[in-house]
Amino acid sequence: MSKHLGSDESVAGAKREALGIDIGTQSVKALRVDIGSGKVVGRGAAGLTLSSPRLGAAEQNPQDWITAMECALRQAGDLSGVVCIGVSGQQHGCVVLDEKDQPVRPAKLWCDTEAAAEAAELSTAFGRVVPSGFTAPKVLWMKRREPELFARARRVLLPHDWINLHLTGRACTDAGDASGTGYFDPCKRRYDEAALNAIDSRLAAMIPNVIGANESVGVVQSAVAGRLGLGSGVVVSVGSGDNMCSALGAGAVDDGALVLSLGTSGTVYCVSDHPVSDSEGDFALFCDATGKWLPLLCTMNCTGATEELCCAFAKSHEELTQLALAEPVGSHGVRFIPYLRGERSPNWPHACGVIHGLRPGLMRPGVLYRAAIEGAACGLFRGVERLRALGGKANSIRLVGGAARNQVWRETLVDLCGMRVHVPLEQESAALGAALQAAAVHGGGDVAEFIHTHQPEMELLPDEPRRSNTEQLHAVAAEITDLGKALFAG
Repeated sequence: MSKHLGSDESVAGAKREALGIDIGTQSVKALRVDIGSGKVVGRGAAGLTLSSPRLGAAEQNPQDWITAMECALRQAGDLSGVVCIGVSGQQHGCVVLDEKDQPVRPAKLWCDTEAAAEAAELSTAFGRVVPSGFTAPKVLWMKRREPELFARARRVLLPHDWINLHLTGRACTDAGDASGTGYFDPCKRRYDEAALNAIDSRLAAMIPNVIGANESVGVVQSAVAGRLGLGSGVVVSVGSGDNMCSALGAGAVDDGALVLSLGTSGTVYCVSDHPVSDSEGDFALFCDATGKWLPLLCTMNCTGATEELCCAFAKSHEELTQLALAEPVGSHGVRFIPYLRGERSPNWPHACGVIHGLRPGLMRPGVLYRAAIEGAACGLFRGVERLRALGGKANSIRLVGGAARNQVWRETLVDLCGMRVHVPLEQESAALGAALQAAAVHGGGDVAEFIHTHQPEMELLPDEPRRSNTEQLHAVAAEITDLGKALFAG
């Protein structure tokens, strides 16, 4: 029988809290969770800006993540009862440090496509698809385009590794986040030496050691603890990438558990007891945060198109959602291909956004908002269908991410995928998952077993798939696929 998070025995009267931190693309979020009751007792968030100094570039200063984290933690309230911390981070970001562990340049992020040529070159050399968003092409790009900066490099970390280094003074990583580098073998759970040497002979000495899912990095350094208002001896769990932590926050630890994440990027991933190979390269194989695997398909564009529409029409998501609900499924034939930053799945890094099928009177905000959601949702549906072809057995979806509360998104995915949808009550699933991991590690237990007995609360959406809408949306998906191929596959 499931219990709330951390319902283990605790010292009477003593606060015991787990802190989950999520380093996202748009913001840093923090949750303070009472380990005894499982309730969120404090939360905070601080925004981040994305720099695009060149076409295809997407960068952030790693120091800005620390500044935003400190701001979010101040909002989260009194941290004196925190006994453990878990960190979730946006994946693939390339954090290059010098001999003093200071960044030598802004971090190139998952949505950076500037290294598309290097990605194609490495894909050919490795005999497998290496998306331009992965870390490996960024390292090679820097080596070639910024040799003086690369000569100063002593460490290459991922975003969540950088935060853990700041907190504890120790550089290490986990198999889940390392899986998105392009030079890690998720089947064998170790680095690919041939891939590392192909990029640079020094790279193997720059990357962090991989530690286990149930291990801690260490404790928060005293100077950092004092600045943040933490007590002494606060344990920091290994953490992971945001998708891996979101899976924990959605309670997805069993074979076949399927999660769709609606954020700046869109992801489809499914927990698996064994490695899943996709010969077409749509699904990348990742390790999860418990010792299993997490085959994952990522679209680079999910909620970005609707954010653009909010800016273009000077309306909120709530206003545009109400307008979209008044428009029919299928958006009057308007098709919105949302590849504003290029696309990773399909692997078209030089693609762009397209609105097709406009007729007089159809450039209405509600039509375009629905069409943007349908376009992005069709990319996720493509992933669900591919997962089925690979033998996926899921019959329901866990829906996470910032757009998971939106009625148009919910109805579209229920109808398009033909499955019932569960939504965690806690919206910040990555931060919650990081807190869950930290609580498990602090207690000396197994993370997966801890999640089993402390399942996050879920909402089951009342909607059943509507057959007529399903058929119509499948036709929309086929149109978007054909249009995308015609425009970008050549």
